[in-house]
Amino acid sequence: MNKKIKKALVSVFNKEGLEEIVKLLSKYEVKIISTGGTADFIKKLGIPVTEVETITNFPAVFDGRVKTLAPQIFGGILNRRDNVNDQKEKKEHNIEDIDLVIVDLYPFEETLASGASEEDIIEKIDIGGIALIRAGAKNFNDVVVVPSKHQYKNLRDILEKGNETTIEERKKFAGDAFNVTNSYDRAIAGYFQGVPLRYGENPHQKGEFIGNLEESFTQLHGKELSYNNLIDTEAALMTVNDFTDPAFAIIKHMNACGLAVRGEGQLFEAYKAAYNADPLSAFGGILASNREIGEDIAGLIKEQELFVEVIIAPDFTKEALAILTEKKNIRILKWNNPILPTKQMRTCFTGLLTQDRDMHVESVEDMTTVSKRKATSQEEQDLLMASIATKHLKSNSVALVKDGTLLSMGCGQTSRIDSLKQAIDKAEKFGFSLKGSVLSSEAFFPFPDCVELAGEVGVVAVIHPGGSKNDQASIDVANKYGMAMVTTGFRHFKH
Repeated sequence: MNKKIKKALVSVFNKEGLEEIVKLLSKYEVKIISTGGTADFIKKLGIPVTEVETITNFPAVFDGRVKTLAPQIFGGILNRRDNVNDQKEKKEHNIEDIDLVIVDLYPFEETLASGASEEDIIEKIDIGGIALIRAGAKNFNDVVVVPSKHQYKNLRDILEKGNETTIEERKKFAGDAFNVTNSYDRAIAGYFQGVPLRYGENPHQKGEFIGNLEESFTQLHGKELSYNNLIDTEAALMTVNDFTDPAFAIIKHMNACGLAVRGEGQLFEAYKAAYNADPLSAFGGILASNREIGEDIAGLIKEQELFVEVIIAPDFTKEALAILTEKKNIRILKWNNPILPTKQMRTCFTGLLTQDRDMHVESVEDMTTVSKRKATSQEEQDLLMASIATKHLKSNSVALVKDGTLLSMGCGQTSRIDSLKQAIDKAEKFGFSLKGSVLSSEAFFPFPDCVELAGEVGVVAVIHPGGSKNDQASIDVANKYGMAMVTTGFRHFKH
């Protein structure tokens, strides 16, 4: 059933984007109820607003900890318009309907990440806001709930088409609202359940994990996980998770020193290829697979006398576990369809930087051939693998791949040509011929020098985002060596 919005409760911490919304509400003669700073904001716009205290007949108390927690407010949201008893009680208690709830939550995670005192962190645990959001979402049959500025566009579209909502629209808003409250509650629970680590990145730094690691994996064996173990293991898992075919990765300092992809049932071959790419760096690494690890791989690890910090996979056979657990300190993790966050957050100056996580994985459909020669089918598969490899390496990064194996990589250099020289030197050190290999770069080539050097060592195909004003120079060099070159339009900087 379609519903008109006649009265709205608006109470937000973040006022960004609010002006346009309240002006639209005013345009459609929606009565607005508000609190504190939000009410002041609306008044300054010259828009009529009723303060909550005039409805509850009770002032905000305890430094604003209690403002909206009153039956006059929650009754207005939760009463069922088609329930006779609800409507009778509503009339008896002089409660008026609230059809729209625009409420966000105190910035708990941002305050936590800022290094604030515990007192400040606790004060950013929202009580009234989360209750209002849940109330509006529960009664989606009658109420629209907007729990974040990220839903303002959807609300604006509804208001502009006539201020009328469908049950499907209200239910969608409710689902979004419960996602917001669920994420918020998990962050708070994580704070109270924070796991102290032996230390941070270095022994003189304190470290702690805030969250629930069991949502991502179960530790089957070994010592407690360190700060560095955790960030390296996540990097390893993110790498193999981007492949649909069996993949094995060996990670050091969040970069793949070994990576191979094989056909179904050939994980053992993938492990051998990943290890052989750089046996030196594999020592003390993080091993990760997207398939069950069996006795053959565990036995070879034992035979190689390889020191492993962490090994993570969807599962392990009993025989594999029996071999691996002979080493008492190796951390064996079974990942449980790990929750891979879609957002990233890091401190910056006195605030936070957030961004969407880079979830894009190139496909053949993303490839645009810009050279005279088109890549062969095998070259295309190697190019796609190489593009995933560089996506997960620190910029500037390049990867050299052949027949489903990362022969070598270069990363973390301040110039792209230095990363390529690093990769070529490493390949030569371990005796790999680069003839017939493919090259990936996570960003475009500002100069043709990388393509020239790649051609000289026998690279046959190149993949990169494209987009440089100097692209044609690189294309010309690719044509000079008979290389296939494709662009994707997707850059994968990683800092």
